Amino acid sequence: MERLEYKGFWGSIEYSKEDKCLFGQVLGLSKEICITYQGFTAVELYDDFKEGIEHYLESCMINGNNPIKSYNGILNILIPAEIHNRMATYTQNNGTSINDFIRNSIEKQLETVS
Repeated sequence: MERLEYKGFWGSIEYSKEDKCLFGQVLGLSKEICITYQGFTAVELYDDFKEGIEHYLESCMINGNNPIKSYNGILNILIPAEIHNRMATYTQNNGTSINDFIRNSIEKQLETVS
């Protein structure tokens, strides 16, 4: 899936058949913050995306708030050494990586709550 990126913020890209335009929203922000954008071309979409982020950053600065940024996909976790060893052994024996094992496990778990 293609995404937009600007100053550490990530945004979705979607298409509306009805309106014949591109649109999206900044990903990973809290429920209270919603930055949306749209455009009829990829350039218009990206420009509106950047404008929305700049407006958000300016608003945070004026109000003395720290901006909340999108998640970048990097996650550090602490797990017991025993689990780490078991996971490493499993992935080596099954020709996969620890990263793929964790990502697949999380995806499966999230499917049960969606």
